Amino acid sequence: MFNERTTIGLDVHARSVRAAALDTSTGEVIEARLPPGSDAVARWVAGIAADHGPVAAAYEAGPTGFGLARQLTAVGVPVTVAAPSKLIRPAGDKVKTDARDALLLARLLRMDELVPVRVPSVAEEAARDLVRARDDARTDLLSARHRLSKLLLRRGIVYDGSVTWNRPHDAWLRRVRNDGLGEAGHGTLAAFDAAFDAVTMTLARRDRLDMQIAGLAADSEFTAVTNRLGCLRGISTLTGFALAVEIGDWDRFTGRTVASYLGLVPSEHSSGGSRSLGPITKTGNTHARRLLIEAAWHHKARYVAGKTMTDRWAKSTPGAAARGDAGNRRLHHRWQVLTAHKKKHTVANTAIARELAGWCWSLAVMD
Repeated sequence: MFNERTTIGLDVHARSVRAAALDTSTGEVIEARLPPGSDAVARWVAGIAADHGPVAAAYEAGPTGFGLARQLTAVGVPVTVAAPSKLIRPAGDKVKTDARDALLLARLLRMDELVPVRVPSVAEEAARDLVRARDDARTDLLSARHRLSKLLLRRGIVYDGSVTWNRPHDAWLRRVRNDGLGEAGHGTLAAFDAAFDAVTMTLARRDRLDMQIAGLAADSEFTAVTNRLGCLRGISTLTGFALAVEIGDWDRFTGRTVASYLGLVPSEHSSGGSRSLGPITKTGNTHARRLLIEAAWHHKARYVAGKTMTDRWAKSTPGAAARGDAGNRRLHHRWQVLTAHKKKHTVANTAIARELAGWCWSLAVMD
């Protein structure tokens, strides 16, 4: 329950901050336009606390990050970082300004109507930056390879092998560059060199990030959770570490709510006696949802605990290994049931990913 005398709403932007303080005892509203930066905001909040304290502050989560929340918390000011998608706005309010947004945040904070997001620790946010940089490298590599292959396709040059982007394919690309593109002109040759260099450099960048992630996964505060998540099929060290840092505190969920947080539950529009379910909501953490969707495909094949899986089990506890084995059997069985009911593979895989999220939670919260 809210107990502070004054609530402060902050509409934070990259180059300006609009602040509004609402004194609930006198009804007074203090507004200010502040320069960017956490120091200036902290000084203004400290002045409000001295005259109208105690205070509590709130601002919307966004690209400005969590530095302001950490700095205000360090000086003893409770801070709520509000989820923008859950913000309640009056339906008839057609005027939106920074000053009105700041005052709305102050009022909603006073009524306890803000849905907070979790503020990650500095180490957790640093690890999350590393994981997302690796995801950016993956996307860039896919685009660079696509541009190179389509450049050759427009010239009628197609690789006849069954597997691409390996050593034989790389040797074939170099032969094509030396032999097949000579008659295409200097422009095409320059474009090929640029595309090939982009693939090579992006691949090297991705490999460097993989090595750094592997080092953190082996020796960090996320190592235990990563090893336990690796007891499930489809969750390698990279995927397990990414899930560990993206979700962070698993104890705030249950086996049911974690799927809702990841946007893997169906949307619903029900009224009266009708109940209509739609596609998944796709809310919450996009990166973690993509990882689970990709991992769910591995449970379609026949389950055999091979050397790779037993090596992962050896890194964790016997209890986690037993639970991982049970999860692998259960998820493969679910694939068989959904396939027997003629479900589309994409729909079935999403259902498996939803259940996989629950198995990941059960492993992550194990002592």
